Amino acid sequence: MDHPSRTPIAQPWRLSDRGRQWFDVVLVVLLLLPLPLFAIAHRPVPDTVLGLVQIVAVLVRRRHAVEAFAVVAAASGLQAVLIDTPIWGQVAFPIALYSVARYARGRWGLAALGVGIAGAAVASYDWVHNWLADDVNDPSTGAYLSYFVTIAVIVVAAWALGTLGRTRAAYVGALLDRNDQLHRESAQQVALAAAEERTRIAREMHDVVAHGLSVIVVQADGARYAAEQDPAIAAKTLGTISEAAREALTEMRRTLGLLRADDAAQTRPQPRLADLPALVEETRAAGTRVRATLPGPDTVVPDGVGLTTFRVVQEALSNVRKHAGPSAVATVRVEAGADVTVEVRDDGRGAAAADDGGGLGLVGMRERVAAHGGTLETGPVTGGGFRVLARIPL
Repeated sequence: MDHPSRTPIAQPWRLSDRGRQWFDVVLVVLLLLPLPLFAIAHRPVPDTVLGLVQIVAVLVRRRHAVEAFAVVAAASGLQAVLIDTPIWGQVAFPIALYSVARYARGRWGLAALGVGIAGAAVASYDWVHNWLADDVNDPSTGAYLSYFVTIAVIVVAAWALGTLGRTRAAYVGALLDRNDQLHRESAQQVALAAAEERTRIAREMHDVVAHGLSVIVVQADGARYAAEQDPAIAAKTLGTISEAAREALTEMRRTLGLLRADDAAQTRPQPRLADLPALVEETRAAGTRVRATLPGPDTVVPDGVGLTTFRVVQEALSNVRKHAGPSAVATVRVEAGADVTVEVRDDGRGAAAADDGGGLGLVGMRERVAAHGGTLETGPVTGGGFRVLARIPL
């Protein structure tokens, strides 16, 4: 049985772990390049030190997002105390805020957002406080609001982008996990189906081989004794053995052919109710007396029920030949109504329960019948003999 091919989910292009590390290194280097120029134009020591701390913290923003943001936020707070103007190192703040929202838990992202909004208010006041007046209608108030809204928009945008990235990564991860789970379940179903198919084939092979060999053994024993008395009877018996062997080989090829797709055209339909008369005649030809009551040729039942009925009768008659004794008479009754009733009874020694294979024949019958929701009763009957009774619902 072929396994279904696995179609991988198309994933968006993304950097590898090493690629992400190099990306952060290059980002930090690019952010550090303008720092000497700003240091020359402004106060070198506070600007350079704070800017260096803020930018270098970006290196660990993926693995330690919360800690990196804390360093950047602390440096920004210290800047508000020491410096009254923006510095270049503050470009690290939205990057650190994005990283918290992207790589840390949601509550850390919300906390970082709150810190960013508060920082926007503090930074705006710190930068324009010399322009503020007591009158709320003074134009300097508008300058403060302009600063605050601009910085707050940057803060919110960084948080929103990081949250979107985290949500999307979680969604893609859930899809991949679900895909893996589906493939594991599919593989399990394939394995179960294969095991069930092997069991079915083993059951079919047991029925075919047991039936054919029981005919051959009985006829061979008879031919051996008849050859001493009447060679003509021996020749006829050998013909029956040959016919039974060919039929068994045909049944085996039919069963094994189901396993090969290129042999599909060589396989014949599985036995049905219409094949029961031929089975009875074959059993009679093998030397067992059989009285049969069978449904008419126009009786229609599902193919699976027909095959199960045929195999139950076949296995029961095989057991009669093997265990009931040479003078036993088998009675076969098959009726199709609301359900299919199959009864095979003999008046022999009543030892059919000890069939070949340690009872595999009876086990196989029981499994077949149970697969259709039916029941099977087997055992010796009062007065001698053995009975197999199966009821298969339609």
